[in-house]
Amino acid sequence: MNNNEDLKSEMLPRRRFLRSGATFLTAISAPAAVSSAVAGTVKMPESMLTPGGNADEYGNPSVYESNVKRLVTPQNGMSALTYTYAPLHQQKGTITPSGLHFSVHHSGLTDIDPDSHSLYIHGMTEKALKFSVSDLLRYPMVGGHMFLECSGNTWPQAVFPNAEQKTLQELYGLVSGSEWYGVSLRRLLEEAGVKPGAKWVIAEGSDAGSMARSIPLERIMDDAIIALYQNGERLRPSQGYPMRLFMPGLEGNVSVKWLRRLEVTDRPAYTQNENRSYSDTLGDGRLQNFSLYMGVKSVITHPSAGQQLPDKGYYEIAGLAWSGFGKVKAVEVSVDGGKNWISATLDGPVHTKSLTRFSLPWKWTGEAVQLQSRAMDDYGNVQPTHAQWRKSYYQGSPKHYNAIQTWHIDQHGGVNNAF
Repeated sequence: MNNNEDLKSEMLPRRRFLRSGATFLTAISAPAAVSSAVAGTVKMPESMLTPGGNADEYGNPSVYESNVKRLVTPQNGMSALTYTYAPLHQQKGTITPSGLHFSVHHSGLTDIDPDSHSLYIHGMTEKALKFSVSDLLRYPMVGGHMFLECSGNTWPQAVFPNAEQKTLQELYGLVSGSEWYGVSLRRLLEEAGVKPGAKWVIAEGSDAGSMARSIPLERIMDDAIIALYQNGERLRPSQGYPMRLFMPGLEGNVSVKWLRRLEVTDRPAYTQNENRSYSDTLGDGRLQNFSLYMGVKSVITHPSAGQQLPDKGYYEIAGLAWSGFGKVKAVEVSVDGGKNWISATLDGPVHTKSLTRFSLPWKWTGEAVQLQSRAMDDYGNVQPTHAQWRKSYYQGSPKHYNAIQTWHIDQHGGVNNAF
């Protein structure tokens, strides 16, 4: 971290921020004094005079929060490929509500009756096994707080030569955090008996496109689960109801939804999606298959593109960080485009392969600034700059972009995407 007294915006010690911020907020929000005579004429609000309505069988958000929703594109009925982007700019904490969690559907939203669905485990096993949903619900459950991210998250930053003027939701909305619970896949494979020489598992879904991905057996035996629950309730259809594979830290596509089959084998399948959609083109033109891990990454969510600072003064820079390799160890923030960095506070507890909140008090002086965040994980991985990432990948390669994000704040408080 460098120190520079000429920074255009002042980073503040947290205690000083709280003292100063309290004074500032008092100045702008303290209610005007009301005389006792006027107070006696103030009417009680209608909500205190009329009984409220009945409770719903399944609770819904307030009607006044109807603008908090996912961005869906495209939406063409039986669309071949649909994206829904989580509204990160309207969320706090690290858990994304199930109804706002991002999703990607390659063959539309599949509807499956759990009573007629089965999971098969076969291939290089001592015996083939078949599980109904009710069978799996009887097993001990494992899981916890973990993020899920599409490998194409932030793809415009990877593809276009100039920064596209898109919002935070449009750029980063293909990542979410949830509490996932299900059955340890290692337990099921041990029950089936894995034969010597087995190295891969082919996971196939029950969607119209028969989505299938190859995953190293070693990685499967680590912490893979057959997810049955998300955020305390059964999976939503958009998350693969009645069951999905969940691979913590790996690109979202390998967490196959509507899971129906796991084939243990000695080689990858090189499926259509693995060869066409989920391989990376490196800077020297070579193709890289099975770059499954999601790299260390962070983004400032407040303030961020699409937002407006109403006036100069005190704010809290806040955002999210995550790594597919392990825990976020530290996050640094810069207000001068990366010339100087200061450590942000991580909101605990910090879970492995999970979204982590960071924050830093800040005073905006009204001058143009460039906000950045840089994350590091406990494996020593450091988030690269945009130039460093571009050097490693061929122009137009859209996957696994994890470079440092820059938000440009102009003198009027407008926040825009920048390189």
